Amino acid sequence: MEVIPAIDLLAGKCVRLYQGDYARSQVFNDNPADVAQQWVEQGATRLHVVDLDGAKQGNVVNLAAIEAITAAVSIPIQVGGGLRDSTSVAQLLNLGVQRVIVGTVAVEQPQLVADLCQEFPGQIVVGIDARNGKVATRGWLKTSEVLATQLAMQMQELGVAAIIYTDIHRDGTLSGPNIDALRELATQISIPVIASGGVSSITDLLSLLALEPLGVTGAIVGRALYTGDISLKSAVQAVGQGRLQDIPPDLGFSAFA
Repeated sequence: MEVIPAIDLLAGKCVRLYQGDYARSQVFNDNPADVAQQWVEQGATRLHVVDLDGAKQGNVVNLAAIEAITAAVSIPIQVGGGLRDSTSVAQLLNLGVQRVIVGTVAVEQPQLVADLCQEFPGQIVVGIDARNGKVATRGWLKTSEVLATQLAMQMQELGVAAIIYTDIHRDGTLSGPNIDALRELATQISIPVIASGGVSSITDLLSLLALEPLGVTGAIVGRALYTGDISLKSAVQAVGQGRLQDIPPDLGFSAFA
């Protein structure tokens, strides 16, 4: 299973929000490109970048920071936040971003998602951010009446490459992922599901690893990496190849041997 470090951009800086609340942001680094390089050095095989300003405003805002990240590392990068038209998507892909993540338009303009999947096959991922099982949009500021599972099935039919599922109530809280919701989602669709929100320990990653046969192929980790609760190097060793025996002996997970 892929362990994917998150780099959230706000005013050009690397930050983390608490439950998606812009007023409760914490700056971790003023230079996101340096952060990207650090994660690569520790074993990252992919980076998850979110333009928080863009998500709020509906257009790409932190373009300079995103460009700096793509220039600094050679691993695949996926970027989301405020991508609500073909021009913005093409702009990021032309920078070298491998995959783009759309969210709000999946609910508000599903035909646009279909068009994007045709224009950029294999490069469109839909981020489903759920609050109590219902999809939130516009930088998590609004909650729709659309169920996450229903939207995922619809997006699969349109040809998206993967689904990123975030439980907003757990994001940035270090309270653990919503395993039940992820299991329900993964059993409803056949495309890959990437888990996001609440991952706080290697134990959480092992819980997600148990869902890999259902199609949960990756886990996005944010705050826990920045606080040191999770060592990326140890996490990659533990679940990166999907083999429990790779857990370093000093982590104390004999129960999983």
